[in-house]
Amino acid sequence: MASYSNFQSDNEKNSNNRYDIYNAAFNSSVDAKGDKELDSFNKNLDKYKDFVSWARWNPDLFWDLITPETGGIRLDLDQRVFLRCLARFIANYGVFPRGYGKTLLEIMGMYHTAIFFPDIEICMTAQTRENAAKLVDEKHRELTKFYPMLKSEITKYSSSKDSVEVCFTSGGRIDALANNQSTKGARRKRLNVEEAAQLNAALFDDVLEPIVNVPRRTIGKQALISPEELNGQINFFTTSWYRGTDEYERNIQMVKDMAELKGKIVIGSDWQLACTYGRGERKSQILDKKAKLSPTFFKLNYESKWVGAADNALVDINKVMKLRVLTKPDIRPDKNYEYIISMDVARSSSDSNNQSSIAILKFKRGKKGITAIKLVNLINLPNGLNFSAQTVELKRLANLYKPKVVVVDANGIGSAIKDEALKNTIDPISGEDLGCWDTINTDDEPEENNAPKILYALTAQGINSDIIVSFIDAIESEKLQLLEKKSNEEYDADDRENFNTMILPHVQTDLLLEEVANLKLKIGQNGKYQIDQVTKKVNKDRYSATSMGLWYIREFEDKVEKTMSTFDINKLFMFKSPTF
Repeated sequence: MASYSNFQSDNEKNSNNRYDIYNAAFNSSVDAKGDKELDSFNKNLDKYKDFVSWARWNPDLFWDLITPETGGIRLDLDQRVFLRCLARFIANYGVFPRGYGKTLLEIMGMYHTAIFFPDIEICMTAQTRENAAKLVDEKHRELTKFYPMLKSEITKYSSSKDSVEVCFTSGGRIDALANNQSTKGARRKRLNVEEAAQLNAALFDDVLEPIVNVPRRTIGKQALISPEELNGQINFFTTSWYRGTDEYERNIQMVKDMAELKGKIVIGSDWQLACTYGRGERKSQILDKKAKLSPTFFKLNYESKWVGAADNALVDINKVMKLRVLTKPDIRPDKNYEYIISMDVARSSSDSNNQSSIAILKFKRGKKGITAIKLVNLINLPNGLNFSAQTVELKRLANLYKPKVVVVDANGIGSAIKDEALKNTIDPISGEDLGCWDTINTDDEPEENNAPKILYALTAQGINSDIIVSFIDAIESEKLQLLEKKSNEEYDADDRENFNTMILPHVQTDLLLEEVANLKLKIGQNGKYQIDQVTKKVNKDRYSATSMGLWYIREFEDKVEKTMSTFDINKLFMFKSPTF
């Protein structure tokens, strides 16, 4: 039987010579200080530990704790769920409408984390660094107003046009970064991505995901990495966007991960939730917007619905968004380029139906043909204009851009525009003579002799499939270039002149993307390509005008220049061929 002494500590086995300072068993078990000698912090250390654990797990209750008696924010149930998700899951994906208040809650979650996790570094990213900094700055001012006690936790706050920094007594720090290559190499402990729907997978994998690769270490002698902490947390918040995009697929994958209990969660709502709690606009105001706005715009911004075709889409919407590289529209022609104007004519005079659209395309030819086609302007004519008034608008644009050809949809009632174009037109406002046109491809007689042959009357019967192929080819080859998306802050509708000339073309390009995302590709019984609209409430006039112009350029303009004016077979051989 084993000896009892084998189970005794060194302290019990040795009554003398217990002076080995490196043997922990010889240390006294009695604290040198009595309870009365301990300071208040050490006396209540266990209580502080419990409080920190409680506050980390229940962020909404912490905000309740520091809410002043008057003023402040009284959190609703959905807001409490939002904050607790941020504190408890390794990844959150939130899809919320405009006016919900998601950014304020997002910043509240970041401030709460910075207070209770010493030396943590958190950043918010947006499309631009300026936008991210502006969001943090605005919400910081709101939070310090609603929760005055928060100021005692902040040691430093600085902000400028493109940067913001918030430092806390805990050593925590919050700043802003951009969703682009300039962020590459940055390191933070947690990351919140604003307007995440605008991301593409390549940018996220290459730039954003590595930001949180280095976890936080605890404060103390051991400086450990806590396995219970949400190290590497990345949260995504956005309004909804188009189906088939990278973020739509991420959203679907996170729903599956949530079901498999992988520590991720997807949350969201439409406009009705916040409206029910009395936040944001009234129900009557939102329903009034629904009656006026584009159905797609309302679904994206208020109903939190991902729109467009997920299967059999006309083109990959990710590729279309990558083509938005043009910084500004052409308000006057560029002498180094040739222009083509194409017009799709409205089929109805109803305000709720389609409208005539005009696309301005420019290109430059070279020895290898046309390498880039730029959609530099997109005009949507208002309803109620008769064919004569629409022709005036078309000829005004032609006189401005001096296009090589004007392509007009001459099917059905579109032939009325062709007939008006063959007449001499006087601008009813300026009195300017807008001229008389002749057609390139028909035998119709113009009103005046020697009228310039500038009008191509397009009848799509039999070539509709070719028009679709031309559009797909322009997207897949990345030959087409579109105007970039402008942020909401740049949409200053009060500056009417600047808005109409410099901003509205960008908005029209947004609407073009809505139309493209709503189209599905199918093959008809004759083996030709056809397109279907997912919902008939979304027009396709901007797409039609653009695709017709692309078809004309591909069919008649995109030809390789010949290096020899005439073909001489003798130049292919070393010796000349004999003559007979």
